[in-house]
Amino acid sequence: MTSDCASPLQGLDYSVVQQCMHCGLCLPTCPTYDATKNERHSPRGRIALMRAIADGQLEATRTFGDEMYFCLGCLACMTACPAGVNYAELFEHARAEAEQSGVLDSPRRTLLRRVTLEWLFGDLRRLQWMGRAIAWWQDTGLQGLVRRSGILRLLPRRLQELEAMTPRVESALSADLIPPVLPATGARRYRVALLTGCAQDLTFASVNRDTAEVLARNGCEVVTPPTQHCCGSLHAHNGAWALAQDLARRNLDQFPPDDFDAIITNAGGCGSHLKHYAHLLSDDPVRREAAGRWDRKVKDIHEWLVEIGITPPAADSAVPRRTATYHESCHLCHGQKVSRQPRQLLRMIPGLDLVELPEASWCCGSAGIYNLTQPEMAGQLLERKMDHILATRATVIATGNPGCLLQLVTGCRQRGVALRVVHPITLLAEAYRQETASGCR
Repeated sequence: MTSDCASPLQGLDYSVVQQCMHCGLCLPTCPTYDATKNERHSPRGRIALMRAIADGQLEATRTFGDEMYFCLGCLACMTACPAGVNYAELFEHARAEAEQSGVLDSPRRTLLRRVTLEWLFGDLRRLQWMGRAIAWWQDTGLQGLVRRSGILRLLPRRLQELEAMTPRVESALSADLIPPVLPATGARRYRVALLTGCAQDLTFASVNRDTAEVLARNGCEVVTPPTQHCCGSLHAHNGAWALAQDLARRNLDQFPPDDFDAIITNAGGCGSHLKHYAHLLSDDPVRREAAGRWDRKVKDIHEWLVEIGITPPAADSAVPRRTATYHESCHLCHGQKVSRQPRQLLRMIPGLDLVELPEASWCCGSAGIYNLTQPEMAGQLLERKMDHILATRATVIATGNPGCLLQLVTGCRQRGVALRVVHPITLLAEAYRQETASGCR
């Protein structure tokens, strides 16, 4: 689709629109359909609306726009679909249709989108400044003081809920923790770039540090520029196609794919988008070919480690045994088809017993900013997820996406349970550090 197309859905290759056979095998996998049993809230129903617009039989309406944003975009339907329907592409074009038609416009919404998508995420230095301000607010104890004072009860209920969901921002950013070039431990086998992300950099910079250390431990020289750009997934998933294209160009310029053996991401949602720059820039004659090479070089961290052959941490009998379960990030599992590899890595960690989570690939309700825009449905999904997690009796919950990590932390807090929610790579990094401390190697 070109950014100046009159109708994103009418400008889409029609073969993508007509792939759906209406067989209904996607219905049991769709969280919103499962909750409502409303055909409109199913992938099949949404595709029917999209096709009607593509055929010129229906114009975009507010109801259409609301429906496209009620969709989680979890892509579970793509895993279930026997016809290979590219729902991810349809979904992004449908949201672009809603935005370009203006059916959801209001002064408040327009201002919010400009502040977030254009200003805040257009230059991550602004986001980092905001993150440092929040970290100061939290570290000085002011946040706790305000919460204990009861003054927040004067706010509207929705604002109280949003304040309670404010994530803990780490005091150090990735640039404070990772050198621009981290040499491989021992002989260098690969040269890789590490993408530090947006929310990941603010709330889980330590995960980026752990990722760099694990890569170095497995023969990778790790290049991590201190100033990076947003991947553009937030923009593409919210109908801001031109902004997503601009960010893709910036990333291609900063990380020329021919300079690296791999471009590493440790955030499931970002990685799913990052692997489709060729489609995003298909109409760009300057960067189209480079975008294709970029797509082939982008690797999720779990995927890459299994691909190159990881050195397992040495067994240490002194490490206390723990039980862990693994929740699958929707875009890591359904979008990137990376499901087996995280479990393989978790099973290598000494002292860690992995138990399977029922409905491991069912969405937790985070879905980017879905838990902010659709709190009721997101809350239902989180309750369902927490029921399954508690049934495993695990003390550690591992998941490979910052949104899922934050959502599950919220779930544990709401249930009043002290479970550790952690990225699999952090557990692996800790095992390597324990190996070094105990002198196992």
